Amino acid sequence: MLRTPTTRLLAVGAAASLTLSLAACGGSEESTAPAEDPKELVLSLVPSGDIDSITESAKGLESFLSDRIGIPVRAEVTESYAAAIVAMKSDQAQVAMLGPIGVVQAEDQAGAVPILQSVRYGSSSYHTQWFTNDPETYCADEVKVLDGLKYCNGTDAAKTGPTGEVALSKVKPGTPIAFVDQGSAAGYYYPATQWGLVTGGDALVDLDAQFAGDHDAAVLAVARGDYPVGVSFDDAREDVAADEPKVASDVVVFAYSAEIPNDGIVVAGGLSKELRTKVTDAFTAMAKDPKGLKTLAAVYDIEGLVKVDKTALKKAKSVEENFGE
Repeated sequence: MLRTPTTRLLAVGAAASLTLSLAACGGSEESTAPAEDPKELVLSLVPSGDIDSITESAKGLESFLSDRIGIPVRAEVTESYAAAIVAMKSDQAQVAMLGPIGVVQAEDQAGAVPILQSVRYGSSSYHTQWFTNDPETYCADEVKVLDGLKYCNGTDAAKTGPTGEVALSKVKPGTPIAFVDQGSAAGYYYPATQWGLVTGGDALVDLDAQFAGDHDAAVLAVARGDYPVGVSFDDAREDVAADEPKVASDVVVFAYSAEIPNDGIVVAGGLSKELRTKVTDAFTAMAKDPKGLKTLAAVYDIEGLVKVDKTALKKAKSVEENFGE
């Protein structure tokens, strides 16, 4: 059915566990020694598209970051956002690149520290796009074509969301929807929250949520007629349109969610302040280096990195809290 990444996170044998060392004699002036930083950093990544592509691109991350930080950095592709957070919580990973919901969950569950936020198209925010293969139901106006892709309900002209929300009332309870991942902001949390606010329904109970595993797969599921409606980041169609002609001919975007803070980078709270600073500086330098920026673009289409927008993350946290455990 829908493809789900199968690469598993491997345990880190070389990384030191962040434990406190007891002094040889009780009652000495210093009864404990400070926690030691690991001799290797593991960077957790979550696929947003083709898993082989991100695995290959991650080699550039490893090389650049290792040179800048001064210790080996190894990238591991996890099955999901949840798996990446578990890896941080269990000291199997010390750095992670996560969506905004993953960032706030990593803070709460693993004591992680957000350090940087991605920039795309000159913005540190983005939105969910709702799309369908049934424009007669979900489009209140004529379908328009822009750069070879189809839009309706004003989404062709809108730069930010929300847009076309009235159409969400036509997504009836029980409608099968190709969401992305249960930990994805654009692929689940924000659109499910939006549907609930527009209709007064309970998205967790009323919608037939199906999880594609990544944004590309959600687009393809609707293009191929597996589901009438799907969601993804704007515009995930561009990544698969060349390989699947039905994406351009049959997939119509009909609504946008409210703006979402872009994905970010978190580091383990147990790392020393010195090492956290080195990681931050290394990523910042990477975003300013032509070769480094090319690598970031290959991994997650990142055009730049900026300091974390704490206000935007606070809003993301309020969305996440609506879903409970």
